[in-house]
Amino acid sequence: MSDTDSFIDEVTEEVRRDRLFGTLKRYGWIGGLAVVLIVGGASLREYNKAQELAASQKLGDDMIAALSSDDDLQRADSLSKISAQTPGGAAVLAMLQAGALADAGQQDEAVARLQAVALDAELPLIYRHIASFKALGMQQDSLSIAERRLQFEALAQPGAPLALLAAEQMALLDIEAGDPDAAIDRLKTIIQDAGVTADLKERATQVMVALGGELDTVVVFDG
Repeated sequence: MSDTDSFIDEVTEEVRRDRLFGTLKRYGWIGGLAVVLIVGGASLREYNKAQELAASQKLGDDMIAALSSDDDLQRADSLSKISAQTPGGAAVLAMLQAGALADAGQQDEAVARLQAVALDAELPLIYRHIASFKALGMQQDSLSIAERRLQFEALAQPGAPLALLAAEQMALLDIEAGDPDAAIDRLKTIIQDAGVTADLKERATQVMVALGGELDTVVVFDG
């Protein structure tokens, strides 16, 4: 390479360096701002997490304190005075209130609280189905078999959070309606489901055996 070519390369590199420094000097604040935003965003997320954790802990403490009363109405009243910061917390609070009201003999008010949760489309499905399941359990004497079956069928759809528990209730409705064969078939389906819990499988097995179901279809428990 000639001295001229070497000189041109040096000058070109110097020009590039000058342009880079000029660009950084002119627009470097953007990078600084980006760093501030990243650090600030991370700090804000950590702050929000800490606030949410503190709110959850306070809600749990308030619930425990409210439930410590031996008087059913007092528990319901204490729970009604607690405020939740999240929809999920409010749903759990409403279900606890419903339980206290039911214990106090105020079934209609308890069912109303649960149905309000069950119909809240903003809540995750699991909260709504639990509330609906509990409400149906409180209406055994006020709803017909057909009405309860219709609602339990909605909860027993494949993939639903409480599908197997709802199917168990439908088997009990079959028994109540005088159709043990339908109950046995439904219980067999529950027992054979891959997602069934040990407790539910054992309950279903015991009921099926009591109804005369075949033992060779029953899973034997070791105890």
